Amino acid sequence: MSEPPPFDSPQIRTRWSEVSGGIDAANAYQRHFDALLADGVDIHGEARFVHALRPAPIRVLDAGCGTGRVATELTRLGHDVVGVDADPHMIEVAEELDDLTRFVVADISTLELRTQAFDIVLLAGNVLPFLADGTLVAALRRLRAHLAADGLLVAGWSLPGHQPEGASALGVAEVERAAFAAGLSLVRRYAGWGGERWPGDGSYCLALYRRS
Repeated sequence: MSEPPPFDSPQIRTRWSEVSGGIDAANAYQRHFDALLADGVDIHGEARFVHALRPAPIRVLDAGCGTGRVATELTRLGHDVVGVDADPHMIEVAEELDDLTRFVVADISTLELRTQAFDIVLLAGNVLPFLADGTLVAALRRLRAHLAADGLLVAGWSLPGHQPEGASALGVAEVERAAFAAGLSLVRRYAGWGGERWPGDGSYCLALYRRS
Protein backbone atom coordinates (compact mmCIF):
# COMPACT_ATOMS: atom_id res chain seq x y z
CA MET A 1 0.00 0.00 0.00
CA SER A 2 1.08 3.57 -0.52
CA GLU A 3 2.40 5.86 2.18
CA PRO A 4 0.23 9.00 1.78
CA PRO A 5 1.58 12.51 2.14
CA PRO A 6 1.20 14.14 5.58
CA PHE A 7 -2.33 15.18 6.55
CA ASP A 8 -3.56 18.20 4.60
CA SER A 9 -0.26 18.52 2.73
CA PRO A 10 -0.46 20.08 -0.76
CA GLN A 11 0.16 17.99 -3.84
CA ILE A 12 3.87 17.67 -4.61
CA ARG A 13 4.70 20.24 -7.28
CA THR A 14 6.70 19.06 -10.28
CA ARG A 15 6.61 19.77 -14.00
CA TRP A 16 4.41 16.68 -14.26
CA SER A 17 1.89 18.07 -11.77
CA GLU A 18 1.51 21.13 -14.02
CA VAL A 19 0.32 19.02 -16.97
CA SER A 20 -1.39 16.12 -15.18
CA GLY A 21 -5.13 16.19 -14.62
CA GLY A 22 -6.09 14.21 -11.53
CA ILE A 23 -7.62 10.75 -11.40
CA ASP A 24 -9.29 11.05 -14.81
CA ALA A 25 -5.94 11.78 -16.43
CA ALA A 26 -4.31 8.90 -14.54
CA ASN A 27 -7.01 6.52 -15.77
CA ALA A 28 -6.62 7.84 -19.33
CA TYR A 29 -2.85 7.37 -19.08
CA GLN A 30 -3.37 3.73 -18.11
CA ARG A 31 -5.98 3.15 -20.83
CA HIS A 32 -3.46 4.40 -23.39
CA PHE A 33 -1.03 1.62 -22.48
CA ASP A 34 -3.83 -0.93 -22.19
CA ALA A 35 -4.82 -0.08 -25.77
CA LEU A 36 -1.24 -0.40 -27.00
CA LEU A 37 -0.94 -3.79 -25.34
CA ALA A 38 -4.25 -4.94 -26.85
CA ASP A 39 -2.94 -3.92 -30.28
CA GLY A 40 0.14 -6.09 -29.82
CA VAL A 41 2.56 -3.24 -29.14
CA ASP A 42 5.54 -4.12 -26.94
CA ILE A 43 5.25 -1.89 -23.87
CA HIS A 44 7.73 -3.74 -21.66
CA GLY A 45 11.09 -2.72 -23.10
CA GLU A 46 12.24 -1.00 -19.91
CA ALA A 47 11.41 -3.99 -17.71
CA ARG A 48 13.06 -6.37 -20.16
CA PHE A 49 16.22 -4.22 -20.19
CA VAL A 50 16.45 -4.26 -16.39
CA HIS A 51 15.74 -8.00 -16.23
CA ALA A 52 18.54 -8.69 -18.74
CA LEU A 53 20.89 -6.34 -16.91
CA ARG A 54 20.50 -8.17 -13.61
CA PRO A 55 18.32 -11.30 -13.55
CA ALA A 56 15.74 -11.89 -10.82
CA PRO A 57 15.53 -11.71 -7.97
CA ILE A 58 16.94 -8.25 -7.29
CA ARG A 59 15.55 -5.20 -5.49
CA VAL A 60 14.36 -2.46 -7.85
CA LEU A 61 13.23 1.08 -7.07
CA ASP A 62 11.01 2.35 -9.90
CA ALA A 63 11.27 6.11 -9.36
CA GLY A 64 8.49 7.95 -11.16
CA CYS A 65 6.51 4.74 -11.61
CA GLY A 66 3.28 6.30 -12.88
CA THR A 67 0.48 3.74 -12.90
CA GLY A 68 2.96 0.91 -12.40
CA ARG A 69 3.44 -0.38 -15.93
CA VAL A 70 7.16 -1.14 -15.50
CA ALA A 71 7.04 -1.96 -11.79
CA THR A 72 4.26 -4.50 -12.26
CA GLU A 73 6.08 -6.24 -15.10
CA LEU A 74 9.28 -6.40 -13.04
CA THR A 75 7.33 -7.92 -10.16
CA ARG A 76 5.87 -10.49 -12.56
CA LEU A 77 9.42 -11.34 -13.65
CA GLY A 78 10.32 -12.15 -10.05
CA HIS A 79 11.92 -8.96 -8.76
CA ASP A 80 11.26 -7.21 -5.44
CA VAL A 81 9.98 -3.82 -6.56
CA VAL A 82 9.00 -0.55 -4.91
CA GLY A 83 7.28 2.02 -7.12
CA VAL A 84 7.45 5.71 -6.16
CA ASP A 85 5.59 8.62 -7.75
CA ALA A 86 4.75 12.17 -6.72
CA ASP A 87 1.30 11.92 -8.34
CA PRO A 88 -1.13 10.32 -5.85
CA HIS A 89 -3.65 9.65 -8.62
CA MET A 90 -1.12 7.59 -10.55
CA ILE A 91 -0.37 5.61 -7.40
CA GLU A 92 -4.08 5.10 -6.78
CA VAL A 93 -4.48 3.50 -10.20
CA ALA A 94 -1.30 1.43 -9.74
CA GLU A 95 -2.59 0.00 -6.47
CA GLU A 96 -5.93 -0.89 -8.01
CA LEU A 97 -4.16 -2.89 -10.71
CA ASP A 98 -1.39 -4.51 -8.67
CA ASP A 99 -1.59 -5.65 -5.06
CA LEU A 100 1.84 -7.36 -5.08
CA THR A 101 4.11 -4.38 -5.73
CA ARG A 102 4.62 -1.78 -3.01
CA PHE A 103 3.74 1.74 -4.15
CA VAL A 104 4.64 4.96 -2.34
CA VAL A 105 3.56 8.57 -2.90
CA ALA A 106 6.74 10.65 -2.58
CA ASP A 107 8.86 13.34 -4.19
CA ILE A 108 12.08 11.67 -5.32
CA SER A 109 14.06 14.87 -4.65
CA THR A 110 13.39 14.35 -0.91
CA LEU A 111 12.94 10.57 -0.94
CA GLU A 112 13.78 8.66 2.22
CA LEU A 113 12.59 5.06 2.33
CA ARG A 114 13.19 2.94 5.40
CA THR A 115 14.76 0.20 3.26
CA GLN A 116 17.41 1.89 1.17
CA ALA A 117 19.54 -0.75 -0.56
CA PHE A 118 18.31 -1.30 -4.12
CA ASP A 119 20.26 -3.15 -6.80
CA ILE A 120 18.68 -1.02 -9.53
CA VAL A 121 17.18 2.45 -9.26
CA LEU A 122 15.14 2.98 -12.41
CA LEU A 123 13.94 6.20 -14.02
CA ALA A 124 12.01 5.10 -17.08
CA GLY A 125 10.07 7.20 -19.56
CA ASN A 126 10.73 10.92 -18.99
CA VAL A 127 10.99 11.19 -15.23
CA LEU A 128 14.04 13.46 -15.17
CA PRO A 129 12.71 16.23 -17.46
CA PHE A 130 9.43 16.29 -15.51
CA LEU A 131 11.10 17.00 -12.16
CA ALA A 132 10.48 20.38 -10.56
CA ASP A 133 12.93 22.94 -11.91
CA GLY A 134 16.13 23.12 -9.88
CA THR A 135 15.73 19.71 -8.20
CA LEU A 136 17.76 17.47 -10.55
CA VAL A 137 20.87 17.25 -8.35
CA ALA A 138 18.81 16.76 -5.18
CA ALA A 139 16.80 13.98 -6.85
CA LEU A 140 19.92 12.17 -8.03
CA ARG A 141 21.51 12.51 -4.58
CA ARG A 142 18.46 10.98 -2.92
CA LEU A 143 18.35 8.15 -5.46
CA ARG A 144 22.06 7.50 -4.99
CA ALA A 145 21.39 7.19 -1.27
CA HIS A 146 19.02 4.32 -2.06
CA LEU A 147 21.54 2.39 -4.18
CA ALA A 148 23.33 -0.70 -2.90
CA ALA A 149 27.12 -0.46 -2.97
CA ASP A 150 27.27 -2.23 -6.34
CA GLY A 151 23.92 -0.91 -7.55
CA LEU A 152 23.13 0.87 -10.79
CA LEU A 153 20.99 3.91 -11.49
CA VAL A 154 19.33 3.48 -14.90
CA ALA A 155 17.79 6.63 -16.40
CA GLY A 156 16.16 7.18 -19.78
CA TRP A 157 14.76 10.42 -21.18
CA SER A 158 13.92 12.21 -24.44
CA LEU A 159 16.52 14.72 -25.56
CA PRO A 160 15.94 18.38 -26.51
CA GLY A 161 13.66 18.70 -29.52
CA HIS A 162 11.98 15.38 -28.78
CA GLN A 163 10.44 15.91 -25.33
CA PRO A 164 6.73 15.61 -24.59
CA GLU A 165 4.76 18.74 -23.77
CA GLY A 166 5.66 20.27 -20.40
CA ALA A 167 9.05 18.56 -20.07
CA SER A 168 12.25 20.53 -19.70
CA ALA A 169 14.88 20.57 -22.45
CA LEU A 170 17.26 18.32 -20.53
CA GLY A 171 20.45 17.55 -22.40
CA VAL A 172 23.09 14.89 -21.83
CA ALA A 173 25.71 17.36 -20.55
CA GLU A 174 23.31 18.80 -17.97
CA VAL A 175 22.48 15.36 -16.58
CA GLU A 176 26.15 14.42 -16.58
CA ARG A 177 27.04 17.49 -14.50
CA ALA A 178 24.19 16.76 -12.08
CA ALA A 179 25.22 13.12 -11.78
CA PHE A 180 28.81 14.13 -10.97
CA ALA A 181 27.56 16.56 -8.31
CA ALA A 182 25.39 13.79 -6.86
CA GLY A 183 28.31 11.37 -6.54
CA LEU A 184 27.51 9.19 -9.56
CA SER A 185 29.83 7.98 -12.31
CA LEU A 186 28.78 7.06 -15.84
CA VAL A 187 29.02 3.38 -16.74
CA ARG A 188 27.51 3.35 -20.23
CA ARG A 189 25.03 5.08 -22.52
CA TYR A 190 22.56 3.62 -24.98
CA ALA A 191 20.19 5.26 -27.47
CA GLY A 192 17.17 3.28 -26.29
CA TRP A 193 15.80 0.47 -24.14
CA GLY A 194 16.56 -2.07 -26.84
CA GLY A 195 20.26 -1.51 -26.24
CA GLU A 196 20.70 0.63 -29.35
CA ARG A 197 24.21 2.00 -29.76
CA TRP A 198 24.77 5.54 -28.52
CA PRO A 199 24.14 8.20 -29.82
CA GLY A 200 21.61 6.73 -32.25
CA ASP A 201 19.49 9.40 -33.90
CA GLY A 202 19.97 11.82 -30.98
CA SER A 203 16.38 11.63 -29.78
CA TYR A 204 16.83 9.60 -26.60
CA CYS A 205 19.43 8.83 -23.97
CA LEU A 206 19.58 5.81 -21.69
CA ALA A 207 22.39 6.22 -19.14
CA LEU A 208 23.69 3.83 -16.49
CA TYR A 209 25.45 5.20 -13.42
CA ARG A 210 27.15 3.72 -10.39
CA ARG A 211 28.14 5.25 -7.07
CA SER A 212 31.47 7.12 -7.34
